[in-house]
Amino acid sequence: MKVMEEQNNTFYNSLAVFESLLHGKGLFTTVDIPRDEIIMIIEGEVISGDECERREEEEDNVYIFDNEPYYIDTKDTEKIKYINHFSEPNCYVEERDEDTLYLIAERDIKAGEELTIDYDYEGVEEFNSPIIADAVQNSR
Repeated sequence: MKVMEEQNNTFYNSLAVFESLLHGKGLFTTVDIPRDEIIMIIEGEVISGDECERREEEEDNVYIFDNEPYYIDTKDTEKIKYINHFSEPNCYVEERDEDTLYLIAERDIKAGEELTIDYDYEGVEEFNSPIIADAVQNSR
């Protein structure tokens, strides 16, 4: 099954980009998403580790996902590039194949919530404030 056909069986069409309380714009769901459901398939340009480093350093590209041994650059996508980091994320990323990944619900997610993941790299700002955590989980 082609990715776009399979994407129709996910929550992809129920995702929207809005202003975020965390940073700039964020990715939000317009429907409830149950725990452990595949939210969407992450796809983009598959690149090597060397090219990943070059893009991060020279282009300040922060839209790259690790998919060992390759990387997926999502800067030209409509939605996934807007997913923000949060120290208590409601989503996680799982391998699908060498060209794509899955975005999966870590817990039940309510309509209107911002989708977040743990970027899991040094230097990413942590958002541990209970006020921000409450605002993010009750956004929209």
